[in-house]
Amino acid sequence: MRDKHLFIFGLGFSGQALARRVKGDYATIGGTVRHPEKSAQLRAEGIDAHVFDGETISDELVAAVKRATHVIQSIAPGTAGDPVLGLLREALAGAPDLAWIGYLSTVGVYGDHGGGWVDEATEPRPLSGRSIERVRAETEWRLLADELGVPIGIFRLSGIYGPGRNALAQIVDGTARRLVKPGQVFNRIHVADIATVVAAGAAREAAGVFNVTDDEPAPPQDVVAFAAETAGYPAPPAIDFETADLSPMVRSFYGENKRVGNKRLAADLGVRLAYPSYREGIAALWKDGSWRG
Repeated sequence: MRDKHLFIFGLGFSGQALARRVKGDYATIGGTVRHPEKSAQLRAEGIDAHVFDGETISDELVAAVKRATHVIQSIAPGTAGDPVLGLLREALAGAPDLAWIGYLSTVGVYGDHGGGWVDEATEPRPLSGRSIERVRAETEWRLLADELGVPIGIFRLSGIYGPGRNALAQIVDGTARRLVKPGQVFNRIHVADIATVVAAGAAREAAGVFNVTDDEPAPPQDVVAFAAETAGYPAPPAIDFETADLSPMVRSFYGENKRVGNKRLAADLGVRLAYPSYREGIAALWKDGSWRG
């Protein structure tokens, strides 16, 4: 049996968590970052990080991609399309041992369902430009996988939180706002659970769509209030969404309201979430002090 080599396009918050989660499972783990300083830091950890700015590619990067048996793409597309497919499609097609592709997308592709439930069988109907770009990228990666004859897993992520990126940090630094929009709910997912799910998908070379999300869609103001209670701070005052001073991006985010189901995680990947709701996740971050990052 040949060695397995994992390559992650985009060693950001989720990509780094995944790389650290699967150390020892692959002969090599590589990926891309945007800055040389980050590349040096990750290489010191044993992760073969290459600088990729979405505009140019190096011979070393091409060689690393061609060596991969398992590829994960977590770089967001832009108006010009997917940067990896734009520059490295030939390298991917030239990877002789490529066995599986994973694409990290977003539950935003489902659009607005008025608070109703969606699952992996729900047809995407994106509203925002960012989500439209994601659906287009999902389609392009599926086409490439079909062309190469390898399975592809599409992982649609809900709102990500974890060390340094959570409501506790916002409470402590005074930036938390308790916006209230009646009936509004969101799903969330701890970055450690993302790593567990995608690692399981790669190990099984799983195909199809997987909603990577917690079990409990909840009003955002409840999450802020729970974080404040956990940290021993007073809850921020409630702010009416309709009259709040919000950026267009935040307001558009609240324009989508849905409850996202995740049954395929257990049924098809055998994954049991460590943090099935925001309560377990926030409590653990506070207990071990990792909320600071």
